[in-house]
Amino acid sequence: MGQMSAFWRLVGAGWVLIRADALIPRELDPILPPSARLAARALRLFSGPRARLGRPGQRLAGALEGLGPAAIKMGQFLSTRADIFGASFAEDLSRLKDRLPPFPLAVARAEIERNLGRPIETLFLALKEPVAAASLAQAHPAWLLDGRKVAVKVLRPGIERRVAQDSAVLRLAAGLAERLVPEARRLKPRDFVEVVIRALDLEMDLRFEAAGCAELGEVMARDAYMAAPSVLWDGVGKRVLTLAWADGVPLSDPQSLELPGLDRKALADNITRGFLAQALDHGLFHADLHEGNLFIDAPARVVAIDYGIIGRLGPGERKYLAEILFGFLNRDYARIARIHFDAGYVPAHHDVDAFAQALRAVGEPIFGRDAREVSMGRLLAQLFEITALFEMALRPELVLLQKTMVTVEGVARRIDPAHDIWAAADPVVRRWITRELSPAAKVRDFADEAVKAIRALARLAEAPPATAVVVAPPKTMTPLAWFAAGAAVGILAFAAGALAYG
Repeated sequence: MGQMSAFWRLVGAGWVLIRADALIPRELDPILPPSARLAARALRLFSGPRARLGRPGQRLAGALEGLGPAAIKMGQFLSTRADIFGASFAEDLSRLKDRLPPFPLAVARAEIERNLGRPIETLFLALKEPVAAASLAQAHPAWLLDGRKVAVKVLRPGIERRVAQDSAVLRLAAGLAERLVPEARRLKPRDFVEVVIRALDLEMDLRFEAAGCAELGEVMARDAYMAAPSVLWDGVGKRVLTLAWADGVPLSDPQSLELPGLDRKALADNITRGFLAQALDHGLFHADLHEGNLFIDAPARVVAIDYGIIGRLGPGERKYLAEILFGFLNRDYARIARIHFDAGYVPAHHDVDAFAQALRAVGEPIFGRDAREVSMGRLLAQLFEITALFEMALRPELVLLQKTMVTVEGVARRIDPAHDIWAAADPVVRRWITRELSPAAKVRDFADEAVKAIRALARLAEAPPATAVVVAPPKTMTPLAWFAAGAAVGILAFAAGALAYG
């Protein structure tokens, strides 16, 4: 899509929101400053008939539904934060998770046969009308030839073109924000948008989702906080995915939290701990954990579906995340501040002690308080002020992690309004710290580095001079290589003894 087409689509999106009174809804007038209230009233002169119908969340949901997959994804994210935007607003947006208009069953059948390259009857006894329809795909119940019930996910017709159009608009909007709003530059809108677009592109190939589901299923099985359905690989194609049927009730169902025997606290804890265990222990996590992708059963069982977006963290990011969380658990603000500087999250020219003081101003008022007494809107506003004061830029490699953390906390607090994310995180974080930062772990890490050093030195020692002609590789290590290896082992032994005996 060209720049001009993207520009007009961006203008069109703004026009749709204005016509529905969903950009700056009239319900916000009492809390707006006079200048913003005047601008909002001027925009409202162009509103249409739909602007007078329903609540703000209903109007916004209707507008976003017509704007395409990226807009719907934004609505799904907003719907998880009832504690910030209000319960009725979040509930009105919740239909964007899995209750969008479906496409016909006949179209789905044709798409399945075309992608799998076989008649549908050779794989399924029956394929029924969709039970859920989201922004990119819809899910059908089906039965295999052996009688097992499965879920068949099929991408929407033409969705690749819609996503490409949305991507062009997002890139244009990010570029405009970077040029026209100096305050937005530290948030790196272009980098943020590229992360979002990359995630959307990967969702367009359901073979990747199948692989992500299988990989995360193995990870989830180690802790049992969450579970993943098994993959039926014979029913996987670029636009088709077949998984075992997920038992339970979707969390997006308003009646799901009324299940007999449901333990709300344990359920909320399992969702928080499941996400953190994935991210910290294994470096990969389900990055789209909204209510529409979570099935629950009493007392606290969770099955996650929709593995189109998988987040990954390198060893360094996992270490920084664990140490930051551990610092908050222990209210050690000086340690948290040092980690931020070590990781490069805060520019080095700032004062570490001043940053620790700012973190204390955020953390102390919320510790020991019931979550229902904490205003998440106010807390996020304070955090945003601190990030601006200390010139903290957005980290593209952490975008999916941060977005998922916000979503998970919102989901958990909807399940259990008193949910304490710190208490829930404590066992997972302490387990990681004990395993990875203990003296034994340091010896293990040093051993790994020593082995790498030995191999590197051996290769260096065996390498011929630049002008030499090698007839055949040496069959044994040279004396210099043996000396390097011995030196490395000696250093390793010394370090191990020092760590073990203080």
